This record gives sequence, structure tokens and C-alpha cells, in this order.
Amino acid sequence: MSADHLTATSTEVVRQDFYDRISRSNMTPLWTSLADLVTPTPRSLCRPAHWDFATIREAILEAGGLITAKEAERRVLVLENPGLRGQSKITTDLYAGVQLVLPGEVAPAHRHTQSALRFVLEGGGAHTTVNGEKTIMHEGDFIITPPMAWHDHGNQSSDPIFWLDGLDIPIVQFLDASFAEHLDRDEQPLDRPIGDSDARYGANLLPVDHGARGGTSPVFNYPFDRTRDALERMRRHDAWDPCHGLKMRYTNPITGNHAMATIGTFIQLLPKGFSTSPYRSTDATVFVPIEGRGRTHIGDTVIEWGKRDIFVVPSWHHERHESDEDSVLFSFSDRPVQQALYLFREDRGNA
Repeated sequence: MSADHLTATSTEVVRQDFYDRISRSNMTPLWTSLADLVTPTPRSLCRPAHWDFATIREAILEAGGLITAKEAERRVLVLENPGLRGQSKITTDLYAGVQLVLPGEVAPAHRHTQSALRFVLEGGGAHTTVNGEKTIMHEGDFIITPPMAWHDHGNQSSDPIFWLDGLDIPIVQFLDASFAEHLDRDEQPLDRPIGDSDARYGANLLPVDHGARGGTSPVFNYPFDRTRDALERMRRHDAWDPCHGLKMRYTNPITGNHAMATIGTFIQLLPKGFSTSPYRSTDATVFVPIEGRGRTHIGDTVIEWGKRDIFVVPSWHHERHESDEDSVLFSFSDRPVQQALYLFREDRGNA
């Protein structure tokens, strides 16, 4: 019997019977879900979101009295996007959390497939060690832990240190490619002096026999004082992008590509009173002001932000920044992945 000869009701009954039978063989009809699978524009559960640093700070200091860094392995409060609760995601494919290491503590050495960034929010004088090299952490520093690199953190200063962790955990999880190991001691042995990687790779020099390996920058600490000085020097030219102010991306000095293979990292300066033109892109982005205050319009949502706050702009949502003071914003997204897959798209509005 053809579908043309069936009533609407009987057609649905026959079709449902067909769907039920093929379901037992682990099959399903594409035509019932195609509109949700291939959408005209990005459709995401990720929502605009904002975390006030003062609230985070109070909560994680309380956690510091409940569990040690060694007990927790990593004492971190995960920042969960309100549209993705229970999934440890700040965007659909990135993770973020704020970590605390108290004076005298060590977060024990381990390594894992996931790439990690650290952006120091408050404190200084603590350290992180990556593959046998220690680097001292200061406010505003951007520090990389490459995939499967041994790393531990310690704090010999007299003050607590707080930083933002950003990882590609959801990407690695989606690909079923996660591996992790623990060292048999809290702190890994040091076999390179402080500043070694910067001297070898960060001064427009390379070892004569260096061969490119991996997709992560061999420079793993990008100090904020150097970055801030660069922004200040560039602002003298007064060449402001209408959508971004003065925005730069952190790079791998060997390849010129993003500093990390799966996570793009950026820094931008918005002068006092600057208002950007509407902009949207397919990479949902996490922003962290490290200087200044202002607000960001995300569609109909307005987020008021200050120093050390954290906020998210979902994929393909128009954003506009307004700065009440000279402001510097660090940000990260999955842009390198999208660009590698030729999926990245942006819309500069009326810029």
C-alpha cells in the first residue's frame, strides 16, 4: 500500500511501526532529525554568562580551608556555563576553572593528554614547572602546559595565588583520546634553568639543529609586563580596529601559528571611552579583564565587568564592548580547531 492511499492517521501509525522495528537494529530515520543536525546557523546550549571574581575568590578560599592542594590534586572550582550544567564546560568544547595554591603548598606533578593554559588572576612569586623547567608566575602572565608534559605548581610566597585554568577537556573527551599519569613524587626534578625556553625560542633565535615538533609553542610563559608594554607601544600609532580595539593573538614563535594547537589565546586593549562595533564569530569565547572596567552587550544581555571577572560570549552572538577605563582583556576560544577544519566564520557587522 502506498503512502498516497493512507489516511494521515494510518500513515503515521505505519511509519511509527517502521521506526520502532528498525530501532531494534540500531537504526533511525534521518528525515526525523535532519533539521536539528544541519542547522541554518549555529545552535548552541551555551549561554552568555558572567562570574564575579570576588564571589569566586571567597568560595575558593573557603575550599582552601576544607581540602589541601595535595588532597584535591588540583584545588579548582569549575566554571560551568548555565546552559551546560553538570558537564564541566564553560563553552560546548572548552573547560575553565579557577585554581588556588596557598603559601607553602604544592599541587603534585602529573601529566595528561589535555592541553592547559594558566592565566594568573591575583598573586605572584609562586611557580609552575613544565617538563623540568620552573617559571615564576605573576599577575597577567599566560602560561602553557602542552599535552603530556609533566607539570606541578608550588607557592613559596607569603600570599595565596589564583589563576584561571583553560583546557580542551571536552574536545579530548569527545575524541576518546584521554590519557593521564602521576609522578612518583610531588615535584618533578629540574633539569633546565629558569628562563631557558625563553632564551632558546623567545628572542628571535632558535637552536641551530631545532626541528619543529608538536603544535604547542616551546615558550611556555608569556609574561604580562612584556605583553602590556607591547600594547602600550602599539597604541601610540592609534590604529584602533572598530570591532576589537587593539587585539593581538599569542603565537608560536617557530611557526607563527596559535600558541596552542586547540586553544586560541588573545589579548586586547580598549582605551577609555571606546565602544566597539558589533562583531560575531563561530568560536565561543571566554574573556578575562585584567585591567579596567566596562560592559559587554551580548545580544540582549548586558554584562558589567571589572578586573579579574570572567565572562562568556557564545558562538555566533553579536558582541559589543564598552570601556569605562583603559581596559585589557585576555580571552581564549577554540578558533585554532575551527580554522584547521575550515569552519571558522566571522561577521564584522557595520565595521
